Amino acid sequence: MLLIRRFEERAGQMYGMGLIGGFCHLYIGQEAVVTGVEMALEDGDQIITSYRDHGHMLAKNMDPKGVMAELTGREGGYSRGKGGSMHMFSTEKAFYGGHGIVGAQVPIGTGLAFANAYRDDGKVCATFFGEGASNQGQVYEAFNMAELWKLPVIYVIENNRYSMGTSLERAAAETHLHRRGRSFNIPGEEVDGMDVAQVREASARAAKWCREGNGPVILEMKTYRYRGHSMSDPAKYRTKDEVQKMRTEHDPIDMVRARILDEKWASEDDLKKIDRAVKDTVSAAAEFAQESPEPHPDELWTDIYAPVGEGAR
Repeated sequence: MLLIRRFEERAGQMYGMGLIGGFCHLYIGQEAVVTGVEMALEDGDQIITSYRDHGHMLAKNMDPKGVMAELTGREGGYSRGKGGSMHMFSTEKAFYGGHGIVGAQVPIGTGLAFANAYRDDGKVCATFFGEGASNQGQVYEAFNMAELWKLPVIYVIENNRYSMGTSLERAAAETHLHRRGRSFNIPGEEVDGMDVAQVREASARAAKWCREGNGPVILEMKTYRYRGHSMSDPAKYRTKDEVQKMRTEHDPIDMVRARILDEKWASEDDLKKIDRAVKDTVSAAAEFAQESPEPHPDELWTDIYAPVGEGAR
């Protein structure tokens, strides 16, 4: 969680310096969600998400250097500088994006789960999307097929309350999003998405449910983003006091830190060492991203067609 927090803080700084262009959606405040889910998954289980995706990549142990280099549009990035913030993949790490179209990853994640069921490989796909995407028609089509075919997919709704800038109460007739699967007989659970331990436990139950052949499950993670929807969003639709109250009373990293100290699992000095190591990792990633060259113009002609035979382009 600390790596995600420090990485996103540096990404925000680099965006302000003009080193990162285009869209950039930060995950600050929501770190416990993907961290807790990933803790409950097994090697080979897939993750797919929306455009707020840097944290998911790091949770999947993708190299911070490659992620930051992609943000800056450099050759050393995961998509060789051509995808940017919203379009990174690593089949090696079972991370399937990063998708810029709202809700588009939900049917794709359902398709990954279909492949798992078809191969009978015991894998589960965790498909993340926000509360804003929860009203999309393609989401419900995916729900229907997933339950009909008992697919091993965990639908993780990261409910940070404000979508692109409209509160959930103003946009949704049913605000208890874990109930959204009821008409398809999909069970759901509401989880404190700011508490990584609760997220891990709920995710472990969901993964077990899926692996036993019971079909999909919905986890509504009640979370909160501290920054605007994207770097261009001033977030004037909520008060500074509200954000500060969440930071002060319910920050996911501070809660873990307090628990570690209370239980005497580590000392203040131990935690400072971790923080220094994380900062060094992020600094190295930022340095690599700025030193990596821009893609060669020939990259425009790569990854356009899938090779289907000798000499095909």
